[in-house]
Amino acid sequence: MSAAAHGETRAVRIGKMLLRAALLGLFAFFIFGPLLNLLLWAFAERWYFPNKLPSQYGFTFWERVFNPRGNAMASLVTSVGIAVTTVIVCLAIAVPAGLALGRLQLRWRAAIMLVFLLPSAFPNLPVYVNIARVFYELKLAGTVPGVVLVHAAHGLVLAVWISAAAFASVDKALEEAARNLGAGAWRCFLTVTLPLAAPGIIAGGIFVFLESLDEFTGTFFVGVPDVQTLPLLMFNASMGGNYQIASITALLLLVPSVGFMLLVERFLKPNVMATLGR
Repeated sequence: MSAAAHGETRAVRIGKMLLRAALLGLFAFFIFGPLLNLLLWAFAERWYFPNKLPSQYGFTFWERVFNPRGNAMASLVTSVGIAVTTVIVCLAIAVPAGLALGRLQLRWRAAIMLVFLLPSAFPNLPVYVNIARVFYELKLAGTVPGVVLVHAAHGLVLAVWISAAAFASVDKALEEAARNLGAGAWRCFLTVTLPLAAPGIIAGGIFVFLESLDEFTGTFFVGVPDVQTLPLLMFNASMGGNYQIASITALLLLVPSVGFMLLVERFLKPNVMATLGR
């Protein structure tokens, strides 16, 4: 290889490395740039135009958020309570539905799976407006049960599909071995099928919890003004120009999302994911 060709090859390699570094830097900017801005606003005491950075940092707004008499902690408790209740409602339906869809040869299985996707197939805004009207007539508007029902309508999509995949991934030979050893159908389900499907069911419950915790639109149309959740508080703070409170609230919502997603990555194995939609 000539010196010119060797130099050209080296230049191509350097160009590829620079392009790769530029793309990675751009990707990191789009991912971590908003988070950095969020952190700056969360600790900013004073930040006026045209300053590029806050002129004063502090914890005054954190103290206001974590004040027991403030709206933030009450909204957090309400959000967590609604999310936990939504998970219970969704799993109460998703576990038997997932068992039937994942283990039985149902004739209309594809159509039933499609039905659970319908709440996500239409734009949220017109759906929630009509739900709010119906709930108002049923006296569910402005109530926690009404908000839970709205959250559960979307959470069932994740819960049922993931539960069905979890049950479908259980090896039938293990169930047959338990039955041959004298275990009845109910004992076989409790000691073999359910424990093996539990990681997928837990992952589905985590997804439902996170979606309910971050849900804004449905809560806004059905729960306002009597039900105040953390996303609603963040929206009101940002619309009022109180960006410090909005940023701190966003961080409070971000922490459980990141933590639970790490758990999901541990629970959802490739063999479970491979059975989704089968």
